[in-house]
Amino acid sequence: MSDLIEPNAPSNAPEFSVSELSGAIKRVIEGEFSHVRIRAEVGRLSMPRSGHLYLDLKDDKSVISAVIWKGVVARLQTRPEEGLEVIAVGRISTFGGQSKYQLIIEDIRPAGVGALMAMLERRKKQLAAEGLFDDGRKKPIPYLPDVIGVVTSPSGAVIRDILHRLRDRFPRRVVIWPVAVQGDKCAPEVSRAIAGFNAMPKGGAIPRPDLIIVARGGGSLEDLWGFNEESVARAAAASDIPLISAVGHETDTTLIDYVSDWRAPTPTAAAERAVPVRRDLAVELMRRGERLETSLNGALTQRKRRLLDLARAMGRPEALITNPRQRFDFIGDRLPMALRGFAGQLRARLDRSAGQLNPRFLTDNLRAHHRSLDNWHARLAPALDRAIGARRDHLRARADRLHVTPLAQRTAQGARDISALAQRMERSYAQTLRDRHQRLVALDRLRETLGYKATLERGYAVVRIGGDVITTQAGAAQAAGSVEIEFADGRHSLPRDGSAVAAPTSSQTPPISPTPKTPRKKAPPSDDGQGSLF
Repeated sequence: MSDLIEPNAPSNAPEFSVSELSGAIKRVIEGEFSHVRIRAEVGRLSMPRSGHLYLDLKDDKSVISAVIWKGVVARLQTRPEEGLEVIAVGRISTFGGQSKYQLIIEDIRPAGVGALMAMLERRKKQLAAEGLFDDGRKKPIPYLPDVIGVVTSPSGAVIRDILHRLRDRFPRRVVIWPVAVQGDKCAPEVSRAIAGFNAMPKGGAIPRPDLIIVARGGGSLEDLWGFNEESVARAAAASDIPLISAVGHETDTTLIDYVSDWRAPTPTAAAERAVPVRRDLAVELMRRGERLETSLNGALTQRKRRLLDLARAMGRPEALITNPRQRFDFIGDRLPMALRGFAGQLRARLDRSAGQLNPRFLTDNLRAHHRSLDNWHARLAPALDRAIGARRDHLRARADRLHVTPLAQRTAQGARDISALAQRMERSYAQTLRDRHQRLVALDRLRETLGYKATLERGYAVVRIGGDVITTQAGAAQAAGSVEIEFADGRHSLPRDGSAVAAPTSSQTPPISPTPKTPRKKAPPSDDGQGSLF
């Protein structure tokens, strides 16, 4: 039993704090796994507002946590997605705050072409489910755009091919938006270029394009991957300007080809689709002009022939007016005789009417009018009586409703209202007089306080020279001919020789009779019930 160690016996083993132990483990792990390369499938994926990317790398048996710092995320050519098989390069470290180890990723790429194709298929299905590939949302390509916007690299052969093809077919104004066509900067720059062209105002300093061409030469799947990014596809789908995609060669297909309004197999084909051939248009215009000229000549010839046929059917103008001319001469010869006959008829009618005008006829006519008037007089008297009776009944009905009681009540109510108004006016006038009196008393107190008479009562004096000129300088008083000093009880004059002559004090001055005050007339009350003192 002596060989056993007691539980409370002291020990020589060192004691570590939690932070010391955690730091030691961290150094050991980072020293052993400073550079690792892992092939795994991306599991849970999250990016907080800090910009760092947290994810899980897993296989069929194990899971390891990983983190990509914000600076590395910005440099990634392909952003990892959940379910993507990747190859990650980094170092193993520990996080002491949670007692866990994790992979600090410095570079991450899809594990070969198969992984990229699988991610591309997932994106394609997602965008197709949202309806971005539907033909109904595609816009028609303008026949002859005035301005063409090209999104491509300014230093590649693509832009030269497009400009050369446009120059051969139909020269147009071209606005180039330079972008990176591969690498990690490709997708954000292409998205910004498409959105930038759509944001240009019409009639601005830089003309707004009528058509956008997104072009790039051929390359591998990794080189063209920037045009498979979801941001590029959504920017192309949201474009209000018709868009032609010309990325890669005829066998190359990217996501932007599905959402664009027209897909060109090559950049040269995009330029050919953008504008027609000017020579072909000139030939077509000449051909249509010749057809129009031939049609017009045929129509004119046909109208001329028809006019000649109608002219032959109408006959000569002289033949057309021969009969009317003869008819006019015949009627002109018969006109004097007809006028004489008509005048004779009118004269005979007048003679018959004059024969009927005799005294007996007039007398009979007057008697008939007298009988008619008598008849109307006999009918008028009863009608007047009936009208007078109706008006009398109407007046009697109105008179029954005219009583003295309502008038007396209204008169009494008016008298009460006038009495109340008079009382209110008297109270208001009295209150106004009191307010004005208080203000007058306060002003008089203020006048006495601010006046110099009160200052003289406190022992001061006013010096005047040359009459009523007040001075505050001793030199001016010595140079003056006479000096007058005003005290509280009167004034004293000092002549030039220096002998003082006392002026009569206020008690020796004969009293001045006060000006009789005229009684103020009471001002009539104003409309608002407030009187006026002045």
